[in-house]
Amino acid sequence: EVQLVESGGGLAQTGGSLKLSCVTSGLAFRDTTIAWFRQAPGKEREGVSCVSARDLRTYYADSVEGRFFISIDYGEETSWLQMNSLKPEDAAVYYCAGIPRSRSGLPQSSEVHWWGRGTLVTVSS
Repeated sequence: EVQLVESGGGLAQTGGSLKLSCVTSGLAFRDTTIAWFRQAPGKEREGVSCVSARDLRTYYADSVEGRFFISIDYGEETSWLQMNSLKPEDAAVYYCAGIPRSRSGLPQSSEVHWWGRGTLVTVSS
């Protein structure tokens, strides 16, 4: 059974930082693109960042470029999303996702095979 479990969400002040974790199990981790999506109330789920399987290329949405940083560890089969200089518009439920192939660029939700349950990030202004 594949599982993706996010943690690390919470309340941050504008300009602050949070680090999200996604612990996975049951995946062929080295062959899986790990992505982070977010969904704010009333908005569509959007891709934030991903690290492509095998080639380990990283991609970011324009809105988070230079502020968010994605990383993975093969041994721990875990991904992290370091979020710095948080803005109120970063507030959302953040989801970890898995796509069973390498890819170029941020994925669409329709490409995702496995989802975590999400972790809530709130940013106070």
